[in-house]
Amino acid sequence: MSTAIIETNKGTMKVSFYDQDAPNTVKNFKDLAGKGFYDGLTFHRVIPDFVVQAGCPKGDGTGGPGYQIDCELDGQNQYHDRGVLSMAHAGRNTGGSQFFICHSRKNTAHLDRNHTVFGKVTEGLEVIDEIQQGDMIRSITVED
Repeated sequence: MSTAIIETNKGTMKVSFYDQDAPNTVKNFKDLAGKGFYDGLTFHRVIPDFVVQAGCPKGDGTGGPGYQIDCELDGQNQYHDRGVLSMAHAGRNTGGSQFFICHSRKNTAHLDRNHTVFGKVTEGLEVIDEIQQGDMIRSITVED
């Protein structure tokens, strides 16, 4: 599994990617991170006991990278649980740069096989609970 470090103003999270389950989504995320796309973007959507969402260059949930990617929903790790990274979208095959991290399984099971799960926070899980709307991603460093 490849990994990345997500540095926020609330702390650092280490992420392991599901390279085999969602290869195109992982590649897209890593490419954007490598270009600095996420640096300075905010968590524009925070719903307690549900998700924290980021990756919108407009900061309001309406922006993306200028293209869309297909969902990858057939892999083995397509279950939303605490710490899972998943691709946000406005309908099937409309994801791009926005992603969310789940607070818990309790309120996210309905997302299974509807949104592409492409990784999970393996260190710094407590940071998710500290993030509030408007908090910032300082950088994402891919560590293949």
